[in-house]
Amino acid sequence: MASRKSKRPFFAHYAKIFKNEFRGYNGKSFMNDVAAGITVGAVALPLALAFGAASVDAAHAAIGIAGGLITAILAGIISGLLGGGSFQISGPTGAMAVVLGTIVSGTYGIQGMFMATFISGVILLLAGLLRFGKLVQFIPKPVVTGFTSGIALVIAIGQLKNAFGVEANGESTIDKLLDFFSNIVNTHLPTLICTVAVILIMAFYPKKLAKYVPGSLVALIIITIVVAVMKLDVAKIGSIPRSIINTETLNIRAVDGAMLKSIASYSVTIALLGMIESLLCGTCAASMKKEKFDSNVELIAQGVANMAVPFAGGVPSTAAIARTSVAIKSGCQTRLTSVFQSVFLILCMFILAPVIGMVPYAGLAGVLLMTAWKMNDFATIKSYFKHKLTDAILLFFVTMIATVALDLTYAILIGVGLSMILTINTLAKIRVTVEEETLIENHDAAVVYSVGAYFFANGKELKKAIEKAEHKYDTYILSFRGVVFVDVSAESEFIEAVNYIKEQGADFCFVGMNKFVNDTLEQIGFQEQIGREHFAANLEEFVKAKNNA
Repeated sequence: MASRKSKRPFFAHYAKIFKNEFRGYNGKSFMNDVAAGITVGAVALPLALAFGAASVDAAHAAIGIAGGLITAILAGIISGLLGGGSFQISGPTGAMAVVLGTIVSGTYGIQGMFMATFISGVILLLAGLLRFGKLVQFIPKPVVTGFTSGIALVIAIGQLKNAFGVEANGESTIDKLLDFFSNIVNTHLPTLICTVAVILIMAFYPKKLAKYVPGSLVALIIITIVVAVMKLDVAKIGSIPRSIINTETLNIRAVDGAMLKSIASYSVTIALLGMIESLLCGTCAASMKKEKFDSNVELIAQGVANMAVPFAGGVPSTAAIARTSVAIKSGCQTRLTSVFQSVFLILCMFILAPVIGMVPYAGLAGVLLMTAWKMNDFATIKSYFKHKLTDAILLFFVTMIATVALDLTYAILIGVGLSMILTINTLAKIRVTVEEETLIENHDAAVVYSVGAYFFANGKELKKAIEKAEHKYDTYILSFRGVVFVDVSAESEFIEAVNYIKEQGADFCFVGMNKFVNDTLEQIGFQEQIGREHFAANLEEFVKAKNNA
């Protein structure tokens, strides 16, 4: 079945996905999609504005905010229609905002960000066509958890400037934090009050009401009204364009070799983030909705969307678990939910643009600070400590610190690299025990049990266990029933163990090898070298043969 699927023509595969999804679609399903789309749109609106603002510097704030809204609209249509599941809702996210702020403040500014977004789209498209969708499975959960918490910290630190109304500048996150502490005495009280008010409203907003109107939207509405009525002197968004084409878009003529070289690493980072976020979101959402999810199709959809949005002046897009989960809980039936979300946002852009311009940056900062807090998977983190999972705790903290202190791509590589080292270290801990065996008549025998995997790093453990045994036996039964893997490099160590037994004048036999281990040793002639009479299918067979001898 899998091989047929892989050979199916691309467009035929898409057609089958759509056919299965819309089978039995009716008026009730349509209304469910419309209602879910409006609900998701209400959640997406404040997040699009907040993440758009966080993606750029103060000089390009209006472009960033409009870009966030434009991205939510276009990604909702493109990624939604082409995606690998019926439930994915895409748009700007916090992880992307972290990278984009660095690009915009660099040499090539907004155009550099647009081009990096386009290139990341090409990478994602190729990754989908080459069927790289399963690669995300090789990233351990503690690494993902640490990475997410690290991004949450970066987002929170990046919003301190807007939350307190003070300068918090610097090239790195650490520099921004230090600059913030040096200027904290200049805190603008009205700005801080607005931020705290939004956080409190969101924190204590009734969950029953959140099913209909999100707390973030209500908080922004309330704080905007308060600022307008009381005429508070706080920074506001200002005018935004009433168009799905931003005031500045990707200009291909401005691209040169120097720009491409400068933004290459950022493009890869955006692509990796898009891949990780979208596929993790899809996997979780598929489990929630109990439907199939095609990871490779999703990568293609994200690639096409990110190639398109820069030409409209948008920021990078990826599937977002918060919005996707809201869609599912709101009764999403098909991918049309994502399209209706975009229609809702278009109406908001044209109708509510003047009102959106009155929203204070402190309000957006409050939304982002609460979003950053909720990004942390506290249940999983708590379980690491509760069950004393040392390796998981180490992976979590190392990845989180690397995310805050270094480039996001390096953080993922460091986390995965460390997990590989810890895995190898765990595999190297093979357990070898020597126990006396009394079932063989007139023989002083022992069973040497091995549990784990034998390879170049631990092959000597077999001989060491025999040497350390308090008693020297006439017969050693080398039980490999618990050995799941044997590296050919360990073969020489087995021979050393056998030679040591022979030097003691004792007999020996290998028993209980599974087919994989047996075949591996057979390929290098181990059985022939040792002598096939020294091998038995299991312990019972060997004991029976000895007693009948």
